[in-house]
Amino acid sequence: MSEVAPALPDVRRARYAVAAVFTVHGAVTGSFATRVPWIQDHASVSAGQLGLALAFPAFGASVAMPLAGRISHRFGARSALRGLVALWTLSLVLPSLAPNLLTLCLALFVYGATAGMSDVAMNALGVEVENRLGRSIMSGLHGMWSAGALIGSAGGTLAAHLGADARLHHVLAAAVLTAVGVAACAWVLDLQPAEDEEPPPRFALPPRSALLIGAVGFCAVFAEGASLDWSAVYLRDRLESSAGLAAACTTGFTLTMAIARIAGDRVVDRFGSVKTVRVGGVLAIAGGLLIVTAGHPAVAMAGFALMGLGIAVVVPLCFAAAGRSGPHPSQAIAGVATITYTSGLVAPSAIGGLAQATSLTVSFWLVTLLACGLVGFAGVLRAGDRDRPRVSRPGEAVPGPRT
Repeated sequence: MSEVAPALPDVRRARYAVAAVFTVHGAVTGSFATRVPWIQDHASVSAGQLGLALAFPAFGASVAMPLAGRISHRFGARSALRGLVALWTLSLVLPSLAPNLLTLCLALFVYGATAGMSDVAMNALGVEVENRLGRSIMSGLHGMWSAGALIGSAGGTLAAHLGADARLHHVLAAAVLTAVGVAACAWVLDLQPAEDEEPPPRFALPPRSALLIGAVGFCAVFAEGASLDWSAVYLRDRLESSAGLAAACTTGFTLTMAIARIAGDRVVDRFGSVKTVRVGGVLAIAGGLLIVTAGHPAVAMAGFALMGLGIAVVVPLCFAAAGRSGPHPSQAIAGVATITYTSGLVAPSAIGGLAQATSLTVSFWLVTLLACGLVGFAGVLRAGDRDRPRVSRPGEAVPGPRT
């Protein structure tokens, strides 16, 4: 199909609008994560039951993400994103209302489903803005997601410190975030399918290209999940550090990833996706080696910082490459997102199971081994390095995207 290409100021405005949506998406996650202890007490579930319930967001996301492309085709990209973001922000209220395990699982399934669909829609629009600007922005967009998660976490931490009821906290947070998210969607690109364009299937296996790209994302997200959930435990149990120092390690890892993502676009523009990921893989491997050989907490903390620096831009680049790998960006992005969500679900339990059978050191040898995959398979991200300038003068027609 063809459409009139938006002028440069409109594309730049769309970039800031999508960045705001990414920030809102992250803020919902941060707001939820900090109130999990309150939700556990309110639903009267054990630690094991809570672990089961917390698997349901990933299940919901995996089931629903393939629908995002169909919804965008039916309603147009802007309207679809507006509706999906509203559903996601409002779903924040559901888990805190759950009185028992069954309702908590159902609430978290819906929470995950709306998270996954809005995730696919906003990444697809982010890729399109990147195409039209002709330079990398996906790393920065994911950096804004991390910044949003930190903002949401700070608000949740304050609410918990004040002893606020999570139901009230989440109702207020959902109201604010819904208003901001819906308002931001007014300025994203309004992509429409051609009249004769076939809609993507409701459910379909990811294309082969998405599987290969997703494998790279799997390695990065596995390392991210392992580091986020186990870095503090690693310092406390293996290196006998204080609880405060152990917690600082996790915070430092998170901040390193956020900063690297925000700064990563310039690196990608200069060196390209493939070289950036390969160098990142080398840094992640070096970080893993420091972690498994560390005899002092400072060495392990440096290792986790290097790990975060090395993997920070991988997932954004995977989404960017998926969005350019075929005629249906949303379908390819959904495939990659499903694989990465699965990795995030598997990693913490896999690390724990292996540590139980052997040791945490052996577990992080596995993380280091998977980081080698970033170096070996980075070539599949080459789709992200094709020529992308598509911004035009007002009134100039250019080939439009499929959504």
